[in-house]
Formats: sequence, C-alpha cells, structure tokens
Amino acid sequence: MQRPDWAPESIDIERPSVARMYDYYLGGSHNFAVDRAAAQAMIAAVPEAPLMAQANRAFLRRAVQFLIDAGVRQFLDIGSGIPTVGNVHEIAQRAAPDARVVYVDVDPVAVAHSREILAGNDRATVLHGDLRNPERILEHPEVHKLLDFTRPVAVMIVAVLHFVPDSDDPAGIIATFRETLAPGSYLTLSQASDDGRRADERAEAEHVYQRTDNPLRVRSRAEFVRLFDGFTLVEPGLVWVPQWRPDSPEGAEDGEASGFIGGVGRLGG
Repeated sequence: MQRPDWAPESIDIERPSVARMYDYYLGGSHNFAVDRAAAQAMIAAVPEAPLMAQANRAFLRRAVQFLIDAGVRQFLDIGSGIPTVGNVHEIAQRAAPDARVVYVDVDPVAVAHSREILAGNDRATVLHGDLRNPERILEHPEVHKLLDFTRPVAVMIVAVLHFVPDSDDPAGIIATFRETLAPGSYLTLSQASDDGRRADERAEAEHVYQRTDNPLRVRSRAEFVRLFDGFTLVEPGLVWVPQWRPDSPEGAEDGEASGFIGGVGRLGG
C-alpha cells in the first residue's frame, strides 16, 4: 500500500498496531488498512469494542479533571497513543494553564503525530519509549526538563497494561515508578478485564491481537488491583470505567459493557 506523508519510514505498514487500531475505534484517521482489518475482526468478536475505547477515553478525561482539582500540575502519560481527541494536555491546560505533560508511546506514528500537535507548547512534550523499560523513561532528559519528581506527579497508564504480559512483571514496572514519585503523587490505571465475559469472546479477542506486536493479556479485578500496591485507591475504587466518578448517574449504567476496569490511587504522605 502507499505510505502516507504522516507515516515514518521506520514503521511496518503491513502489520497492525494497537495504537492505530485504538485510533480507528475512536474515529481517527491515522490508521492503515491492516489496522482497520484487525480492528474490524475485533469488532466482529466483541461488537462493543468502539464503545469500550470511547468509555476508556471518557474515563481518562474525568481522571485528569479529578487530578487537576486535587492540585496536580504534572502528568506522565505512558502509552498515550495517537492524539485523536481528548488529550491529557488539552484537558489539564484548559483548567490549569501551568500544567505540564510528558507523553510516552512506543508507536512511531503516535510520537510523530504528537510532535505535530505539541509544536509551540513549551509545557508538553512527547518521547518514544516503552512502558516495559521504566528506568529509561524516568532517566530521559526530556522528562526531567518538564517534570519535578520532588513534587507530586500523576502517572497515567490507561488502556495499556493488557498488552503487558505477566512475564514482563507489570507489578515490578509499577513499583519502579512508585519508588520515584513524591508523596501526594497519583497513579491512574485502566485495562481490559474478562470479568463477566464469555470464554469464547476472550479467546477470539486474544486471537485478533496475536497478529499485532502486543498480544492481549486481560486480567480480572482481583489480579488488577494488585498493581495498585503502595497506593490508596480514591473513591469509588476499582470499578468499570463508566462507573468511575461519572458525569451523571446515567453515564454509569451498564458499566460492565465497557470491558475496562480502572481506578486512581494516591501515594501516601
């Protein structure tokens, strides 16, 4: 297929990317035919997939607003994806113009497009990095240029951890970030859960993502809550993402259909 102008030469446009599939679910335009085919296969297996992505993005918006209201002015968004709509810096800086945001993503398209979006914004930046190598992220000079780790930082890892297998030690990854954060910092997590899902739906979803560079590892609530070790969950705890501080009671209805569980934890002190 023809390579569009916005696609870096380094990327494989014949292999689906989870970031570009997520962009497709959200109605974005930075995806290829191979991404759309994989996303449509996922939708065939789980018809709610686009609504699940939208519910997750709405959770991100509400979490950022909560964090701003709590006084946080520094954000580290890992696995930020392609900035289709509702980016962290847009939400945070609209409410608090002094808010600083560092985006990190492993997908070159997400990084390249984010750089275009952030051009001229001296309080936000993006870097190419992998959640599975937290030390490299935390040691990056661009991170320290914007973020002061002696003050509270909100680490956002939203709709990413289901692409981190147990063999990569997600609990250890989170612990590395936790040990760097100052008291009063926050951790926001969400991921796909198989609670309430039929076994055949889970198997088909996992089969679709085997075609990407990031196979799927769904987790139960009991497995996922362990990743908040060392943090105190703020109300309402770990819930289906539409049920996390919804804008209205109607917004929390049928939360299980979102397929994502999420929560926000605070580091004591």
